[in-house]
Amino acid sequence: MLDFDALDEKRLTINKLVAGLTQEDLAQATHALIDGVLANLEGGDDADVQFVPSDPDATDAYASSNADVHLPWTLGHVVVHVTASAEESAALAAEMARGVEPHGRSRSEAPWQSVTTLAQCRHRLEESRRMCMASLAMWPDAPHLENRTTPWQGMDEIDARGRYVLGLWHAWSHQDQIAEIVRQAKAARLLVQP
Repeated sequence: MLDFDALDEKRLTINKLVAGLTQEDLAQATHALIDGVLANLEGGDDADVQFVPSDPDATDAYASSNADVHLPWTLGHVVVHVTASAEESAALAAEMARGVEPHGRSRSEAPWQSVTTLAQCRHRLEESRRMCMASLAMWPDAPHLENRTTPWQGMDEIDARGRYVLGLWHAWSHQDQIAEIVRQAKAARLLVQP
């Protein structure tokens, strides 16, 4: 797995993290991330997917309605969010690697309310793995790493590897949230068992 802690702690820049990475390295990092999320789901139950956790710090500046800005995210919500983020970065990275000029976003996120079972969460994660792997297969043998972009103000200018890793980094940033939702959901189930 890539050292995302070093990025969070600003001990490493994204460009230093991705320097020398190959498509195979990116594939391995993707597998590690998806496998980590799937491991968090082990021992779960369908009720966990819709369980609304306690999250007093919940804030979503991009929520579709004001009513959802401080809504704690369910497990299904986090799964569709992290997979959409990884896929968006993977799609944009494939374009950059092929020499396409960066042009903005490429995001599609399933409605989180539609994910209500562990089977759906696992399917969404495996589907995302397949899509990310397919995007890496689109890279040419000699990717256009001179093709660079600054995804947002204050962010370093990055190449296709950096663009790909942004999606993994974002998904990784939700790992503790996923573990906490699962922990709370399991604890709540134990409270109602006779």
